[in-house]
Amino acid sequence: MRKIKEVIQMNKELDLLIEKCIEYIKASNNIYLASHIQPDGDNIGSLLALGRAIEKLNKNVHIIKVDNIPKDYQFLPNMHLFKELNTEKDIDLFIALDSGDIDRLGIAKDMALKAKKLINIDHHITNENFGDLNIVLPTASATGEIVYRIIKEMDVEMDEDISTCLYVAISTDTGSFMYDSTTKYTHLVAADLLSKDIDLNNIIVNIYQSRTLERTRLFIESLNTLDILKKGKIAIVKVTQDMLKTCRATLEDAEGIVSFIRDIENVEVACILKEVNKEEIKVSLRSKKKVDVSNISLRFNGGGHKRAAGCTIYDNIENAKKLILNEIYNVI
Repeated sequence: MRKIKEVIQMNKELDLLIEKCIEYIKASNNIYLASHIQPDGDNIGSLLALGRAIEKLNKNVHIIKVDNIPKDYQFLPNMHLFKELNTEKDIDLFIALDSGDIDRLGIAKDMALKAKKLINIDHHITNENFGDLNIVLPTASATGEIVYRIIKEMDVEMDEDISTCLYVAISTDTGSFMYDSTTKYTHLVAADLLSKDIDLNNIIVNIYQSRTLERTRLFIESLNTLDILKKGKIAIVKVTQDMLKTCRATLEDAEGIVSFIRDIENVEVACILKEVNKEEIKVSLRSKKKVDVSNISLRFNGGGHKRAAGCTIYDNIENAKKLILNEIYNVI
């Protein structure tokens, strides 16, 4: 009975937050949206969906492009909403999506800070609640799932374009609905989006069936660095700048490698080390059943979810490997 009461209370609080969010949107004219650097399907899909919905309310909408958009997602509708950073001073409302902390907004951080109102919408358990209004729901499978709920209450049509963007957001952040963050509600949302006649085959081909030759070569090259440790419970690989040059690839092409090695039998924690430069290593972590990798990432000022998280280690790649493995050994 207590658990039921807690769920009811949480839903009431969420409804109030969403109601307040929509009030802010309707009371504003110049509205800016941004999300984290190194964009992924959830933040791009969420930005485009919410941006288009707000545009339907006849507001001036600007989505700040804080980083390059990966090729995989450039097929999405309404990409014209993405704008380069400008010096706009009159920012009625700034909406941050899928960003655990304000620094993750990169070049858009200063704009967020000078906005009259700042809304923070996210599903990361490590979120720092940096907004004037914080809609942070760690139980949501993706930020796109929260945005879906907001748009449903905005009294605008959930058209094919919006539905396509939200489906991509949720599908990519749930690992095609395989992660344990996927709930009954997630599937109900996906079913509703599919009912809007979105082109599912086009989504699948663009996101899951269009691996470039450069990405394929990098995938093979990275697997040559694979270490299986702790009686098969840990799998770790590296991607260096030299490997990128050899394969004519980019760091963006390392997407998906860590999930692949996590799927090896008996592996509980998978890790990929991506060399940005000789003293900056991006770390991505995945787990299968028991380990909360967000706690590991927090030790390096990172964050994320129980089963998927990341951080940056400012050291060379070999030292970074030792440091992250020490933390993994402590919990496995």
